[in-house]
Amino acid sequence: MRSACTLLLSMLLACGSAQALDLKLPANASMTREVIREADTLILPIGPYSTQGAPRLRLDGQIISRAWRFPAQGVTTLQILIPLRRQLEDSGWEVMFDCLAEECGGFDFRFALPVLPAPDMFIDLFDYRYLVARRGPEAKLEHVALIVSQSGQTGYVQTIQLTGLGQESDATGPRSPEVDDTSPPDVVQALKRYGHAVLEGLDFGSGDNALGPGPHPSLEALAAYLLTKPNTRVALVGHTDSTGGLEGNIALSRSRAEAVLSVLTEIHGVPATQLEAHGIGYLAPLAPNTTGDGRESNRRVEAVLLDTAAE
Repeated sequence: MRSACTLLLSMLLACGSAQALDLKLPANASMTREVIREADTLILPIGPYSTQGAPRLRLDGQIISRAWRFPAQGVTTLQILIPLRRQLEDSGWEVMFDCLAEECGGFDFRFALPVLPAPDMFIDLFDYRYLVARRGPEAKLEHVALIVSQSGQTGYVQTIQLTGLGQESDATGPRSPEVDDTSPPDVVQALKRYGHAVLEGLDFGSGDNALGPGPHPSLEALAAYLLTKPNTRVALVGHTDSTGGLEGNIALSRSRAEAVLSVLTEIHGVPATQLEAHGIGYLAPLAPNTTGDGRESNRRVEAVLLDTAAE
């Protein structure tokens, strides 16, 4: 039975696989990441976000995601997108939908996109463009999405190419948890509702103040929110397990909060004036420190809402 399933999967991939999209980017562009999934599901927005959600397509097949960065001083996101769009159209691709930042639907639309993690890909919520296109007969449809943005003097491009089984299905409606287990916007909802939120997925070891390479969806969500709310301030509060003395743990927890602050400001572009970092050691545990799981839960950084303009 297993060999039969393996053979069937191989046949499907052989029918659906294709060469990676070959777009000519600026000569000084460098690829920052490539992720190839031989058989997976992709959800692509094909319309702007509204209170009812965004119209979306569910697609199954081989997914190739690539990201690039390059110097882009004095260049707009439209100037980056135009030659890429022209190459697609000249190669027979039909544009299904394109949008610019605010008209796409803001924060919620951004987190409906299958974006590669920072720093490999960066999206400025106020300056990005999105395009989705398809090509081929019904039985051999290919889809591609382009995301273009910039930060400072650096341009970013991501392509998501899907070669599937020639089927499109409607996935419009609330996002399914199985599409995105991290649900980044929940961080913001907790912050608004309770005034504080644990920043999940931060990988600190016992006694260690170094933040792992990520990805860190909770930091992306917090950064995106703060960039849209420039009058909002947040305190980052570090916590530890009970290993060691109080003074050492307070210093350690503060250094963890400072590490998170550095990621938010240096990688995600959040103004430092919107953030402050503190540490309180092991004085506010979430779980007993008598178990390994409890100590792991207690090693955390929380975001605490300080003040915000009326929304």
